[in-house]
Amino acid sequence: MSDTKNLSPVEHIKLASNYLRGTIADGLADELTASIAEDDTQLTKFYGFYQQDDRDIRAERKASKLEPHYQFMLRLRLPAGVVTGEQYLEIDRLAHEYANGTLRLTTRQTFQYHHVAKKHLRPLLQDAYRIGVDARGACGDVNRNVMASAFPEKSAVHTAIHEWSTKISEHLAWKSRAYEEIFLEQKPSGEEDHEPLYGKSYLPRKFKIAIAVPPENDVDVFANDIGLIAIVDDGELIGFNVAIGGGMGTTHGEPATYPRLGTVIGFAPLDQTLETVETLVTIQRDYGDRENRKHARFKYTIDDHGLDFIHEQLAERADIKLETARDYHFDRNGDPLGWQQSDNGAWHLTLFIENGRIADFDDKGLAHHGQYHGRPGYKLMTALRELAKVHKGTIRLTGNHNIVFADVAEADKSAIEDIVEHYGLDDGRETSPLRHASMSCVAFPTCGLAMAESERYLPELVDKLQGVATDAGVGDVPIVIRMTGCPNGCARPFLGEIGFVGKAPGKYNLYLGAAFDGSRLNKLYRENIGEDEILAELTPLIERFAAEREDGEHFGDFVIRTGVIAATTEGRNFHDNVGPAQAA
Repeated sequence: MSDTKNLSPVEHIKLASNYLRGTIADGLADELTASIAEDDTQLTKFYGFYQQDDRDIRAERKASKLEPHYQFMLRLRLPAGVVTGEQYLEIDRLAHEYANGTLRLTTRQTFQYHHVAKKHLRPLLQDAYRIGVDARGACGDVNRNVMASAFPEKSAVHTAIHEWSTKISEHLAWKSRAYEEIFLEQKPSGEEDHEPLYGKSYLPRKFKIAIAVPPENDVDVFANDIGLIAIVDDGELIGFNVAIGGGMGTTHGEPATYPRLGTVIGFAPLDQTLETVETLVTIQRDYGDRENRKHARFKYTIDDHGLDFIHEQLAERADIKLETARDYHFDRNGDPLGWQQSDNGAWHLTLFIENGRIADFDDKGLAHHGQYHGRPGYKLMTALRELAKVHKGTIRLTGNHNIVFADVAEADKSAIEDIVEHYGLDDGRETSPLRHASMSCVAFPTCGLAMAESERYLPELVDKLQGVATDAGVGDVPIVIRMTGCPNGCARPFLGEIGFVGKAPGKYNLYLGAAFDGSRLNKLYRENIGEDEILAELTPLIERFAAEREDGEHFGDFVIRTGVIAATTEGRNFHDNVGPAQAA
């Protein structure tokens, strides 16, 4: 571990926090400001929320000599993204009572609240706790929400991986009593607090785990610090191939930072899986960079020390020697829309939620004071609430911003279908191939890191790209499109066959060449361009794709095969040979 004197400021904040308490309780009680202390903003991430302000009115408030319009984004912890109908209805209620009346489905299969006032943080978390949901570790330098595939073909396997996601999530959750004392207002236990796994300084940076069930890679398993690929034999889960070192974040202009996909290092049988996961976490705990947070993710620890070092540590710490990885195959990293039936006869309805924003849109297509745009008159939030009232099974969130009403009996399908038809949830615009395969982060107006629009702009751009594709004759071919307002990678933009990363207001870096199944990164094609240049670049490429495409070929594979862009074979060469044509 790093010498204490060289630790980053955040490391000092954690060490001095008394197991994440800091002065958070005092800040919540201070009614003179809508904010909390700066150091505490690093600690509250561990409780699932970030302090933000409304950037749309930042200048206006500054001119009026008012503090920024501080409010909070709060994210729940929801292993595998599974809730009951009753839980969903309460989560919906909390959005109206304590937030801005909308919900955001995240790319890690959970719910996110926006515009939560400081005074509402405690009651929101208390009400969530009463329905069996918390926000412990939804953010912060610990293991985040554990993802799991929403679409395995075998129902028994889905049950098993949901159990594994919960088991891993609970095992790796931070244990300090600070959550109970500060937000649930429980009395101190009287015993000395401790963190048996994390220690006083927790992890160097965030840590992410996902479980995929081939042939579906709907969780982008290779984008995680640990990716578990389910191996099924004769319909039974027998263990996992273990991939390590995935992560999307990078920094503009700093080539030492890069996205990386996980590397498969072997197979762990079920009786070795939990110990393998915990041991990998402890390796990162002890060897991750605590001086430079931009170099602190597990991917850099692996690349700095090598895979042999990881195997040596597994053997030394836990006597673990992974078996040879088993064969597997992925077909896609998106979600199949509409009705699907699993082997137990149950039906599952997947509904497309554009960029994950659940809201009711007015006749002009606006929601929450015009901050969110959607189909005019589209009562999406009301519709999902009505579905939750009649649905008898579970509700699953996907890793692609969509929602599944799962375990529907044959006799109950018609009631679900009536609501879907009444509210137009299967409208053609919502399920156009490019739109369905697109995904964005929140960006403006709340994210303090955003350099450009994302959620509020991507639908408009997709309209134009869908028109280009349709005119070219490939309008029915899905192309994975990802957009983020900054390079931190929340919507996994570097796994887009077409990726947009904000560089400045109205300007984006354009990336091409990721794999349709999430197994290859893209690469920078054009830098700092606006919409006119984006369309000028992509229109001829899409037309060429239509004319020269091989049978069943995906766009990401096409641009590499034809020399439009070089393939990124691993994260460390992400910045090599960038640019158009000559990159081949």
